[in-house]
Amino acid sequence: MLPLTPYQIVAPLISLLAILYVWSLVMRQKKTIWEGSLWTIFWTAIATIALFPSVLNYLTFAMGFKDRQNALLITFLGVLSFIVFAQIVRLEELEQKQTKLTRSMALRDAGLDGKHVDGNEEGNKKE
Repeated sequence: MLPLTPYQIVAPLISLLAILYVWSLVMRQKKTIWEGSLWTIFWTAIATIALFPSVLNYLTFAMGFKDRQNALLITFLGVLSFIVFAQIVRLEELEQKQTKLTRSMALRDAGLDGKHVDGNEEGNKKE
């Protein structure tokens, strides 16, 4: 086996740290398992390519590119685009939840939610 280059040592170490960090976020429920899995796949690919650059030959052949650099660039742009898309979907879901919560709070504060501030149904009815 050929001696490892500094990149082949540093890239897998950074990948390992990134994977450990993302799973610590998953355990603290700051990231979902889905996000943890995506980042694990991404960083594993980085480490694999750093340690075994010949993997790019297969990728180049499978994708029909002329050289390895183009195959690598297009593949990672695709992966990163997918991650951005997933984040946009998540952001839209959070915006919808925030809008729903804001509406319900505004209706409650205005007394239009069917309950009066003192807990009686239909704020106008008093016993």
